[in-house]
Amino acid sequence: MQALERAVLLENFITILFVVALSCLAMLKSINSEKLKGTISSVFSAVFIEEETEANDSFFSAFNLILFVFSVLIISILFYELSQRFSLISDTGIFIFLKFFGIVLGYFSVKWFFEFLIKILFLVKNEITFFLVSKSRSLYAISLGFFCILILTVYSSLASYFLLYGSILFLFIRFLVIIVYNKNLILSKLFYFILYICAFEIAPLFVLFKLMF
Repeated sequence: MQALERAVLLENFITILFVVALSCLAMLKSINSEKLKGTISSVFSAVFIEEETEANDSFFSAFNLILFVFSVLIISILFYELSQRFSLISDTGIFIFLKFFGIVLGYFSVKWFFEFLIKILFLVKNEITFFLVSKSRSLYAISLGFFCILILTVYSSLASYFLLYGSILFLFIRFLVIIVYNKNLILSKLFYFILYICAFEIAPLFVLFKLMF
């Protein structure tokens, strides 16, 4: 009986999070449906990314902030689900999820802040703006993909490995998109690109892993 009640509570908890995510998507569509479609299509075409680079839209606009929160929420749910499905955490519940959410939010917020400082302090804004926009938009796009596979996995009998392999596939697609869209910059600045990946993408993940487990 206790196990059944715990399962029901967990399902309701995840369902509430999905409702919040759907609410974010509804708000994004009402604010600018074309921009939402462009974000989704950014993994297939660089046109929208070029337009966003030229527009130089503020990160603190309503659309960008909601999209950022949506992505952080979905990625937090993804980490939470993978961790509890593959027994990386010994407990579950809202407080454990909030720990994941806080760490993911802190990671992306700090990373965005340092990337902004690099653009300003080293006066390379025009050179790397397209690169940074392609990174952020492709992340937002695959977050929508994560959302879909989370829904399928949580509310169906699909194996947990579907969630794992699907997530890896979307991450690989994002990596390819960044490489293809920025191949000239990456090839001309290969050393700095590798340094950036190690310092801003890989190293913080090890820190997060230590904090969570």
